[in-house]
Amino acid sequence: MLDFKQKLENYALLAVKIGVNIQPGQTLVLNADIAAAELVRLVVRKAYEEGAKWVKVNYTDEIVTRTRYDLAPSDSFLMPPKWQADELEDLARNGAAVLTIISANPDLLNGVEPARITDNQRITGQTLAPYRELLMGNHASWSGIAFPSPAWAAKVFPEAPQEQQVDLLWDAIFKAVRADLEDPIEAWHRHLDGLKARCAVLNERRYRKLHYTAPGTDLTIELPEGHIWCQAGAVNSRGIPFLANIPTEEVFTAPLKTGVNGTVRSTKPLSYGGNIIDGFTLTLENGKVTGFTAEQGQETLASLLAMDEGSAYIGEVALVPYQSPISESGILYFTTLYDENASCHLALGAAYAFTLEEGITMTKEQLAERGMNQSLTHVDFMMGSSEMNIDGITDDGTAEPIFRGGNWA
Repeated sequence: MLDFKQKLENYALLAVKIGVNIQPGQTLVLNADIAAAELVRLVVRKAYEEGAKWVKVNYTDEIVTRTRYDLAPSDSFLMPPKWQADELEDLARNGAAVLTIISANPDLLNGVEPARITDNQRITGQTLAPYRELLMGNHASWSGIAFPSPAWAAKVFPEAPQEQQVDLLWDAIFKAVRADLEDPIEAWHRHLDGLKARCAVLNERRYRKLHYTAPGTDLTIELPEGHIWCQAGAVNSRGIPFLANIPTEEVFTAPLKTGVNGTVRSTKPLSYGGNIIDGFTLTLENGKVTGFTAEQGQETLASLLAMDEGSAYIGEVALVPYQSPISESGILYFTTLYDENASCHLALGAAYAFTLEEGITMTKEQLAERGMNQSLTHVDFMMGSSEMNIDGITDDGTAEPIFRGGNWA
């Protein structure tokens, strides 16, 4: 059995070699909260050992962030961060890889006036749009991993003694990302081969529509002509493979923007903008959310849907079996990075250009003409369960089982 130090070494190496797959002479941009400094320092060392030219670390501080939301004037949240956007866009265009270490407190902004959060997200999204388009088009390598901050660990394991919570979350993370294995690199290659095989089958079938049924859900999703089923293992515009998030259990594509109809109910809480949205139902007509309810976070959900024109449409369709490692752990992580890998999910907001044939070579206008949704946001929400059935509908209207009882048919 590996000790903690070796698991942490494995984890950092996975982020560098499997996640962003840093290349000799390449720059790495590393975004993290100061709570993750221990892991940041280890990732920096691994990156330089793999030949990185420069590792640029951008630290944030949750306490500082919350203080700003509590005390800053309202117009503070309308300032476009142009300096940040210009720097990130320049780095991405010049081949830098981007790694984000997530350690967010799911309740960080609980009680903050929603308008402040929405204003900040909208103006930041608008300013960073060119940079985000580079990443979503796989023009640069990018990845995300997690670090267990005390606040996050307390949310995940509220019944455990406080002194054990972070250790419990570390154990769960190491297992989920295979860092507890002797050769995690090889284990990830095998796992990604399995996801690629799922994509190959779906791409061969070329379903016209998907029909989802489960308690509270009866939803039909039309897929655009030329859609591609993908997995998080991708290749950037320079031909370098990378893994967009660790862990990953999904295969995904984009829906036709105007082709989503019916009702869908969430099955796990969604942590968005430092607040929890839970027990929510969306009704969609011709792709757009026309009605919604939430047992918790109704106002936050309303703000998300009103972010821009595209935030009320679906941009991603992802299939994850109920019998996946994260689902079977029985742990609710309160962060999309993990919870999306325990459940089939959809995303409100922007579609990924690479999920359409020749999509990464198209302009925004061409993508829109092909039915790809565009938005400043991209927010995954979980809607899968052990009771979900999914049928693939062929061009001639034949229904074929894809999922039965929450798992691959």
